[in-house]
Amino acid sequence: MTEQKTETAIFAGGCFWCTEAVFLEVKGVRAVQSGYIGGHLDAPTYERICDGDTGHAEAVRIEFDPAQVGFDDLLEIFFATHDPCTLNRQGNDVGTQYRSAIFTTTPEQDAAARVKIEALANEGAFDEPIVTEVEPATTFWPAEAYHANYFARNGAQPYCRMVVGPKVAKFRSAFAGRRKGN
Repeated sequence: MTEQKTETAIFAGGCFWCTEAVFLEVKGVRAVQSGYIGGHLDAPTYERICDGDTGHAEAVRIEFDPAQVGFDDLLEIFFATHDPCTLNRQGNDVGTQYRSAIFTTTPEQDAAARVKIEALANEGAFDEPIVTEVEPATTFWPAEAYHANYFARNGAQPYCRMVVGPKVAKFRSAFAGRRKGN
């Protein structure tokens, strides 16, 4: 029996409930965990990061099988399912905790993220400049348990219907061939 290799990617695309819900559906993704990264406080809590003064971003840590889905594929999905052109904001969610960022775990990821951003800018993929930060991953602090699989458990909640649901629908439409089960 051969051991399956996994790699880690960490993306901040606004509210982690949205980002988690999208990446949980990607073929080749083994696990997605919501959490906090990029700040100056050890063991942050949701309440503390919502104050906006800890420096953390809401993010997801993705464990994926590179034989099934590449980091470049994950980048494509990331940029297609959130707004990388609004500084410290996604929709009505405002603050540094909602910034667009890629926290790289290898030099190869850093290079790939920068190449992707440059390519999107050169092709005019967005009407505004991309503000997505690219920086080496620091400590990733897992979020409280009630955030796990939030959309799956709370899909009828107004925020989920109005904010998370459309992002998941966009992924399903644009990336049907990359969904689990397809």
